[in-house]
Amino acid sequence: MRIYSLFLIIGLFSCSAKYHYRKAVKKGLEELKTADTIRISTIDSVPVIKHDTIVYERFFSSKDTIIQYQNIFVPKTRLETRIEYKLKRDTIRMITRVEVQKAKASKKPNYFWMLIALVFLGFALFVAVKYANKKI
Repeated sequence: MRIYSLFLIIGLFSCSAKYHYRKAVKKGLEELKTADTIRISTIDSVPVIKHDTIVYERFFSSKDTIIQYQNIFVPKTRLETRIEYKLKRDTIRMITRVEVQKAKASKKPNYFWMLIALVFLGFALFVAVKYANKKI
């Protein structure tokens, strides 16, 4: 029972929402008021009698309504900005590491040097065959 009374006393003497709101306004809280205009168009049909017949005439009418929104911008604390900066920095490091690993993995063999080696090997075989034919 004592614990319940302790929680009750703490709840009664704690800070109110109004106190925290005033404190936030002092520290730089800005209320942004934005408004949107919505146009509602309606078609009204009214029966009219012309020459013993009922004819429906249509009237187009529109109504405008304005809706206001209050967006509250709460400034970030130093700890939140430090964590956000650290996360951005770490992701940039990870991206560069991944790009370096991709560049290392995607190195293609240099076919130009292979072609030169094949030409040199073919020329050496040609010279060897010519030399072998002269000795016979």
